[in-house]
Amino acid sequence: DLNFLHVPQCSHIAIKEAVFPFTKLGVSDVLLGPEMRSTGEVMGIDQSFGWAFAKSQAATGLPIPLNGAALLSVKDTDKPAALGIAQCLVSLGFSITATKGTASFLKEHGITVQTVNKVNEGRPHIGDLIKNKDLAMVINTVGDKTSQEDSAPIRTAAVFGGIPYFTTMQGAQAAVFGIEAMKKTALTVKSLQEYHRRPV
Repeated sequence: DLNFLHVPQCSHIAIKEAVFPFTKLGVSDVLLGPEMRSTGEVMGIDQSFGWAFAKSQAATGLPIPLNGAALLSVKDTDKPAALGIAQCLVSLGFSITATKGTASFLKEHGITVQTVNKVNEGRPHIGDLIKNKDLAMVINTVGDKTSQEDSAPIRTAAVFGGIPYFTTMQGAQAAVFGIEAMKKTALTVKSLQEYHRRPV
């Protein structure tokens, strides 16, 4: 019996983020696998989840954008979640760009979308948008091995173009929370001692 009688009340949220040196290593794809190891970790702390996540991303060197065009290219099972994320991004002032399948789904549900080719579908394509700095963030999820290979140029172009990218819907939703927090509430900064002040 551990005798835990009360749920501890936390006054803050801490989010740890791994840092991978993709650009230094010149990797061909940034989709994480079990063989990959981070070279460091950073942390964001705040009273709200949104700001804690935003701080953690800023500490990696790829802060979440506050405006611009968001690219969505997601697998079929993620399309319903992508719709909610797209709606939130539009309400926060972003425009939406998507690959053909994702764009078709979003258009069917009332989202205004600019359709763009994948890299292997001919120009102009996603790589051109990234090179021209026309995208602010990339949300890309994949299913089978073929779709992983097809989408590899998207992820690689994003990381080498210095554009924040998210490869899970959970990560994309966290980014939306971060953008919302940054737009609606002021940044607060505290020392670790203030967060972990011991009672006298």
